[in-house]
Amino acid sequence: MAKYIIRSLLQVVPVLFIITLVVFVLVHVTGDPVTMMLPDTATAEDRQVLKEALGLDQPLYVQYSIFVSNLLHGDFGDSFRYGQSALPIVLERLPASFELAMASMLVACCISIPLGIWSAVRRNSFMDLLISGISVLGKAMPNFWVGIMLILLISVQLEWTPVSGRGGFSHLILPALTLGTGIAAEMTRLIRSSFLEIISQDYIRTARSKGLREIVILGKHGLRNALIPVVTISGLQLTNLVGGSLVTETVFSWPGMGQLIVQAINTHDMAIIQASIFIIAFIVILINLLTDITYKLLDPRIKYSS
Repeated sequence: MAKYIIRSLLQVVPVLFIITLVVFVLVHVTGDPVTMMLPDTATAEDRQVLKEALGLDQPLYVQYSIFVSNLLHGDFGDSFRYGQSALPIVLERLPASFELAMASMLVACCISIPLGIWSAVRRNSFMDLLISGISVLGKAMPNFWVGIMLILLISVQLEWTPVSGRGGFSHLILPALTLGTGIAAEMTRLIRSSFLEIISQDYIRTARSKGLREIVILGKHGLRNALIPVVTISGLQLTNLVGGSLVTETVFSWPGMGQLIVQAINTHDMAIIQASIFIIAFIVILINLLTDITYKLLDPRIKYSS
């Protein structure tokens, strides 16, 4: 296991290098940042002065070499929108994204695990069909529409929570529900199918023949093995939540990385975009590694080959 972790950490370096190259090229071919920064009345001399100041008059390979050199020192460049180094700005938004991501995953697990188990245990019953139907419906509804409906109902009509922003616990409820319910719809179906396979195994029948209570059989012997595929989808969803909740963070004005990336794309703020993608890529790699470690904790029979 230790060798696997070390090997995985060593693979981070080339992966991040490739990501920085792809992001650098895509950012530079999608538009001219000088045009974005200067007004329409700017002269050609103004454009040339700004290009030289930003180093954009150099060939792309020279710009990339300078970018990588600065990157090794933790410098992603300065954001022209904020007028300061890009990395601290991104790291400042990271806790808000983590807070929303963890709250959304908590909502998803609290909804999907009991419903998925109930649906599997009561297979082909009315509740099974109802839960499956609601799961399909929840997966079909876009997050931005769910968020807007929650705002209109809970914030505007009932006035139970704030409409937007980040502050106390009440500000977190609606965006967490918006993201968590969508994830729960997918996880519920996965838990149901996984549990259906688990409860038909011989060791479950053996546990029942010993006279163990059903809640002990399902919770101790069934749930632990059924969670392995759930851990996989949870890891994937958590990475999407940290850096990919663009629309939801925009709808609720949540000051996370998703909203920051949207603003940076609109203003063509290359430093912010590059720093954000780099941080998100590192988080994705780290979460994937933690997911593999969780497999081992849930099932000691899992072995990682060298």
